[in-house]
Amino acid sequence: MLTSSAKAEYKNVRVAFYTLGCKVNQYDTQIMRDQLEQNGYETVPFEQDADVYIINTCTVTQISDKKSRQMISRAKRNHPKSIIIVCGCFSQVAPSAAASIEGVDIVIGTSNRKEILRYINEFQVNQKQIIEVDNCGTLEKEEIHSFGDKNRAILKIEDGCENYCSYCLIPYARGRIRSKPLEIIQKEIRALVKAGYREIVLTGIHLGSYGKENGTPCLEKAITAAAEIPGVERIRLGSLEPRIITPQFLESIASVRALCPHFHLSLQSGCDRTLRRMNRHYSANDYEQAVELLRETYPDCSITTDIIVGFPGETEEDFNDSLSFAKRIGFAKIHIFPYSPRKGTRAAAMDGQLTKEIKAKRVKEMEKIEQSSRHAFWSKMVGTIQEVLPEEEKNENLHGFTKNYCPVLWKGKKPSAPIPLKIIDYTDEGLIGEQIK
Repeated sequence: MLTSSAKAEYKNVRVAFYTLGCKVNQYDTQIMRDQLEQNGYETVPFEQDADVYIINTCTVTQISDKKSRQMISRAKRNHPKSIIIVCGCFSQVAPSAAASIEGVDIVIGTSNRKEILRYINEFQVNQKQIIEVDNCGTLEKEEIHSFGDKNRAILKIEDGCENYCSYCLIPYARGRIRSKPLEIIQKEIRALVKAGYREIVLTGIHLGSYGKENGTPCLEKAITAAAEIPGVERIRLGSLEPRIITPQFLESIASVRALCPHFHLSLQSGCDRTLRRMNRHYSANDYEQAVELLRETYPDCSITTDIIVGFPGETEEDFNDSLSFAKRIGFAKIHIFPYSPRKGTRAAAMDGQLTKEIKAKRVKEMEKIEQSSRHAFWSKMVGTIQEVLPEEEKNENLHGFTKNYCPVLWKGKKPSAPIPLKIIDYTDEGLIGEQIK
């Protein structure tokens, strides 16, 4: 950190961020934001004038790439004299493509964010484009102290993936599995609790692999370590693979009272044939057994998921299998994606690529199942009392989430702590709550 005199040098320097993609990217942005603010920078909204614009990119789909390019070009077009920095997954897997976009001054990957101040200073001195791409950095010196103006904070405890699903570039963008030491997790949580955050979301690129590089995955140790910190009211988990859900795992976390009964269990397809082509290492039956175990341990839990439709070679019968499976499970929410070919993956070269029209049709069919399933889950909550953590004002209503991650709208003054609400109805936007008098 700079001295007070050095900080004064950056006092009037404004920086703006734009983050695409997952919760891990949101955390990575906060790492850079904290570092720059601690050294005197002022963060402003992306739409305002700034001296430095940082676009933290995503590359999970073609649309993600397109949005990343659009935001980079928009920043330079609107602010031609500002420094433009591109980081994240898109710049990691395609650094030359990122560097070739007109106006880009600094290109860094997914592990160089801790050096962001040094890169800016170096560019200001030399006025030469910088390209520093690496995906092997450790997590030991990554710590945040705040997370914007919400009541919950995202905490990355793991990075990297070694699964190599046939459709995915993320292992190439994020590298090998690395886990954050327990003592640093606890240190960060203490700082976040002190700053007023009520809920901590533990996240990672492949969260269930936490600790794997040391021999055996041990996510349960991170969960219990987080719960030991005084003042933590809620602990929420990011996306999990179904293989982590075992009787032993659930027994080890069942007594953690702060753990929210919400599990985002990645599915991708409910058809075994498609799962094999995706190189997913479980069957539909394995997934269903994991859901049954979760519901035995947490009867009111919500199960949310991701589903890809139109994967190469997916027949009408395969899609109907996936459709029927999603209906049978009864998800609280499904994130639906039409398959997007990614150059460099095995799936992009597979036979049986489907047309956009077929994929769009299947998205609509899956959306009908998603809405019906979500409404059925919400309807069970009408008449119950739910603890809701407020987040923001939305359309003249307050907006927040239950412990099982159902959105709630209600009228009243915004409290800073979780509040009990009676659920009186629901709309397509979420549950309708009423303050208890």
